[in-house]
Amino acid sequence: MTQPLTVTVWNEYRHEHRNPTVANIYPKGIHGAIGEPLEANYRVQYATLDMPEHGLSEQVLNDTDVLIWWGHMAHGEVSDEVVERVYNRVMHGMGLIVLHSGHFSKIFKKLMGTSCDLKWREANDKERLWVVAPGHPIVEGIGEYFELPEEEMYGEHFDIPQPDELVLVSWFTGGEVFRSGCCYKRGMGKVFYFRPGHETYPTYYNENVQRIIRNAVEWTKPSTRPYPSYGNAQPIEPLN
Repeated sequence: MTQPLTVTVWNEYRHEHRNPTVANIYPKGIHGAIGEPLEANYRVQYATLDMPEHGLSEQVLNDTDVLIWWGHMAHGEVSDEVVERVYNRVMHGMGLIVLHSGHFSKIFKKLMGTSCDLKWREANDKERLWVVAPGHPIVEGIGEYFELPEEEMYGEHFDIPQPDELVLVSWFTGGEVFRSGCCYKRGMGKVFYFRPGHETYPTYYNENVQRIIRNAVEWTKPSTRPYPSYGNAQPIEPLN
């Protein structure tokens, strides 16, 4: 019997302690709301910023198949050593799902190589997310679009590299659009950026959002292919 995938959900876990609105919406933390729907199918573990090594020790990461990342107000407090550790694991095949304001995290900017900046507005915009790659496994089970009645607006231009695959595009009440579901391959690993999830809205209880995150776990999970060899190599054929 095969072992279930191990998913580590990382969250700053700061807003929940400082903002009563967030604490009321997410009494088990944003990480709890993200992780609980996955527990029926995966081994889920949790890590937060204020744990030793931010909860992302070598042992934890080596045991992680897919890492889900939510951060917002404390990107600068994540140590460069841990960022490098996560980066190396992605290069060696660990999947990474970056959510919402994680676009400004050190790890996402390192993987993208750009500022990852964008426009934003908190004004209770309705968000309509359109599926633009209907054959992609990340949007399996999702209709042509779905709506979130209230969300923070993110608008273009989003300063990221051209996605390898773009699967979702958002439209907001104020008229902006945004590339909200972006797929990348980095080394042996896969990275998925998914836009929704501002802390003052109950976005992570939405069934479509939960379905996309679950699908993304399957898409980003490591392959069984061994890591390539590099450096000096002996010839395969005899040399004259």
